[in-house]
Amino acid sequence: MAEPQESDAQARSSIGSSELSTIATLRRGVELSPELRRGLGLTIVLAMIAAIGRVVIPFAVQQTIDRGILAPGGPDLDFVWMAIVAAAVTVGLTSIAQFFVNVRLFTAAESGLASLRNTAFRHIHNLSVLTQNTERRGSLVSRVTSDVDTISNFVQFGGLMLLISSAQIVVASLVMLFYSPLLTLVVYLCLLPLVLLVRRFQPMLGRAYGLVRVRVGDMLGAISESIVGAVAIRAYGVEERTAGRLDTTIEAHRKSAVKAQTRSVAAFTSGIVFTGLTTIVVLVVGTVMVTRDMLQPGELIAFLFLVQLFAQPVLMATEILNELQNAIAGWRRVIGVIDTPADVADPGGSGVVLPRGPITVDFDSVGYEYQAGKPVLFDVNLTIPPRTKVAIVGQTGSGKTTLAKLLTRLMDPSAGTVRLDGQDLRHIAFESLRSRVVMVPQEGFLFDQSLVDNIRFGRPDASDSDIDLALTELGLDAWVAGLPHGLATQVGQRGESLSAGERQLVAIARAYLADPDLLVLDEATSAVDPGTEVRIQRALEGLTTGRTSVAIAHRLSTAQAADVVVVVDKGEIVEVGPHADLVDAGGVYTRMFASWANQQEGV
Repeated sequence: MAEPQESDAQARSSIGSSELSTIATLRRGVELSPELRRGLGLTIVLAMIAAIGRVVIPFAVQQTIDRGILAPGGPDLDFVWMAIVAAAVTVGLTSIAQFFVNVRLFTAAESGLASLRNTAFRHIHNLSVLTQNTERRGSLVSRVTSDVDTISNFVQFGGLMLLISSAQIVVASLVMLFYSPLLTLVVYLCLLPLVLLVRRFQPMLGRAYGLVRVRVGDMLGAISESIVGAVAIRAYGVEERTAGRLDTTIEAHRKSAVKAQTRSVAAFTSGIVFTGLTTIVVLVVGTVMVTRDMLQPGELIAFLFLVQLFAQPVLMATEILNELQNAIAGWRRVIGVIDTPADVADPGGSGVVLPRGPITVDFDSVGYEYQAGKPVLFDVNLTIPPRTKVAIVGQTGSGKTTLAKLLTRLMDPSAGTVRLDGQDLRHIAFESLRSRVVMVPQEGFLFDQSLVDNIRFGRPDASDSDIDLALTELGLDAWVAGLPHGLATQVGQRGESLSAGERQLVAIARAYLADPDLLVLDEATSAVDPGTEVRIQRALEGLTTGRTSVAIAHRLSTAQAADVVVVVDKGEIVEVGPHADLVDAGGVYTRMFASWANQQEGV
């Protein structure tokens, strides 16, 4: 089976491809999730208390041996019992502190990461359609879901271990120094190579887990496409080819995950070796010190306990490093999305709010490039007066749909300005723009809800009577009545329980109910049969009356009913005028209309 040949650098996403250092990533991540820092001081104090509880056992063992069992006058059982009870009470109290450390960290983590998900999700919607299209949908979804989950795993578990382990190292070091500064120096010297080794492993693990996160996005993208495109896959009998493609992405993910885990296991195994050697060295040196009366037997046993308490978090550092690098890789991908410039951002409170009423549209020297150096629109200049019905026609790929996306600000022009009532679209508040301008796309997207919920989507406050009136005026009331459950009919995912034409009817009803001042129809009747098209055109006649409307159409019957026809050819506006005048002009539109008329006669 073929394996993807791209390098780590090639595998990086086109959105947010630059990498921050580990420290910079953590700092930026905390900035985006300020909830992670709230109450951190108290959590650290509780962690220190919990760490103190862990050193109580070694101290109790030492006291029990040296002052209880090996007491000068013989075993002192009263002292032994007192030490055991005191240790039990202390451990119980510190366990409560440990409980609150866990709760506080989990609460802060979930709050902070919920904020991060919301920020990333909202920012994705501020990116232009072009920017979104540079990333596969599955990969974008993975950034808000699985990538954030990796951060959650680290913050809740790795972060917890890091906090408690740090406190444990500090407390254990202080107690070891109290018992024997010499043995404490031995411990530090033995574990120093491990610390240096862990630092060396860090960038290697970072690169490995960065590739894992990319492979997860590729895998989710391939899976989502195969599910959404299931009908096309079956229709063309390419199940095996699709399965092979999925196998390739899954295998690529498996290999990258195994590679990352292998490096992590190597780091963890190194930790085990060094901590074992440290215990042996301390035992040898400590035994010599006991024989020379430099250390009491109980103190040596307690010190060995402390070595384990000290070495355990150092050993855990390799596991924490594993979680950290996985989280850093996920954090970088999420930050990459958030830090991608929002090229279609809402101007917010500083944005212009336009009053309701008929709209004037101006395209002033507008140009657009999907790829640098390859313009698809050239120096477009067009004025659409209020209450004008405009039809934009042209061959496939001429730039018609691009004009519609610029007009509704799904994208911003590469050059020039699009204005509504004299205001640059980029300066109009989204709330005002979306309430005044509504677009019916080529394929009306429906949500997995009821028919009435989908119609009400563009106007949530619409009453049932408003919806009934809209359907009646559109001539769709009989169609709705014929559905199994009327307006309560569930449309399924992406509206798959309805036909393509029926989905378009719902999209048109949704736009009608929204009551826009500017209506943009991008091939709005392309998926509707001729009989339904006539009914829809009559309804749209009433909808567009008194409003500015722009229809992107292949069917020139729409152009015949328009006040003005705009002809686009190879990215330029070549003709503008009424239908009758353009038919007689002998230009591009004349040829288009003649070809269309011949097709209609053939039908």
